[in-house]
Amino acid sequence: MRRVRIGERPDWRMHAARNGFHFHTLADQPYWDESHAYAFTLDEIEEEIEAPSAELHALCLDFVDRAVEDEHILAGLRIPRCAWDAVRDSWHRRDPSLYGRLDFAYGGDGPAKLLEYNADTPTALYETAVFQWLWLEDLLANGRLARGADQYNAVHERLIARFRAMPGDGTLALTAFADAPEDRGTVAYLEDCASQAGLACRFLDLGEIGLDAAGCFIDRRRTPISRLFKLYPWEWAFADTFGVAVARTPTRFLEPPWKAILSNKGLLPYLYAREPNHPNLLPAYFETDPARAALGTRYVRKPLYSREGANIQMVEEGIVVAQDHGPYGAEGYIRQALAPVPCFDGRRPLVGSWIVGDAAAGLCIRESAGPITTNAALFVPHYIEAA
Repeated sequence: MRRVRIGERPDWRMHAARNGFHFHTLADQPYWDESHAYAFTLDEIEEEIEAPSAELHALCLDFVDRAVEDEHILAGLRIPRCAWDAVRDSWHRRDPSLYGRLDFAYGGDGPAKLLEYNADTPTALYETAVFQWLWLEDLLANGRLARGADQYNAVHERLIARFRAMPGDGTLALTAFADAPEDRGTVAYLEDCASQAGLACRFLDLGEIGLDAAGCFIDRRRTPISRLFKLYPWEWAFADTFGVAVARTPTRFLEPPWKAILSNKGLLPYLYAREPNHPNLLPAYFETDPARAALGTRYVRKPLYSREGANIQMVEEGIVVAQDHGPYGAEGYIRQALAPVPCFDGRRPLVGSWIVGDAAAGLCIRESAGPITTNAALFVPHYIEAA
């Protein structure tokens, strides 16, 4: 794995506008950065990212099968009791999932270490599946990458295939905060994939969704929603006024309610307890567990619910050396062994490994200046070096 200075294309913003990538700059700060890229060998991708991702995802599914039958686990994950039936029933029905992203600390010099599983509402999807692929094609065409260079990226094709294989009536509603550029861009991309799969799609702002007397979610025209993709976390949905309706509604969701088990940082202690010798898992414990003392004075403290690095603390020698503030933590914390994201030229790339359906499908890089990956992290493309 190498960080390679390449230089940005002078017309990349024109390419972005032409291809609908309108959130490459957020709050007047850059988000997409192609001045450099990360290069991987094929063995690094296949053996150290793809294979462990598939294995860890399978381990996660095995844990869900146990968790839905164990009220102690559901309570420990702080999933509201009113949501237990929804979570359990969605798993028993085998409601399909669409996608998720495993985030790793990896630098090419040892096993990738799982930091968390963004299993419910991960973004960075369009820029992974489409724009970094277009970047690769352009650089190959211009001779700026060696012939034979490739990219670990089957996300687009697999999303379309996943939508095509889903049961249902052929319709899909999609919702997010319409005024959030990154969220709206992600959902617009998924709408395009679903349309290519033959589904009849419509976008709804979150405020346009209601509930009818029969318990079905509906739009403003009172049209029933049979399947709803929501870029809205389950922990928020369960706390909403309509949250109690999820268990009895005929509406089906992407992601399904059982994904609430995997999008919770409490997953990490359970995975480690099940597979303490797994090379890709870090020691992790609930903060209320006396066994946390095994981590000593060097660990990362994470809220059960947290996004974009919010409320995470990195502790060394018992002292907080890095932290990001935010609104999370009321539900409790875990502690995870410290595995710093490796440093390349003063920057820290977090490796995101995409799961589409149940298969590993591609890779993205979010690069930060500091040790915690926050919403200020840059998206940087990658490629596989020619053999």
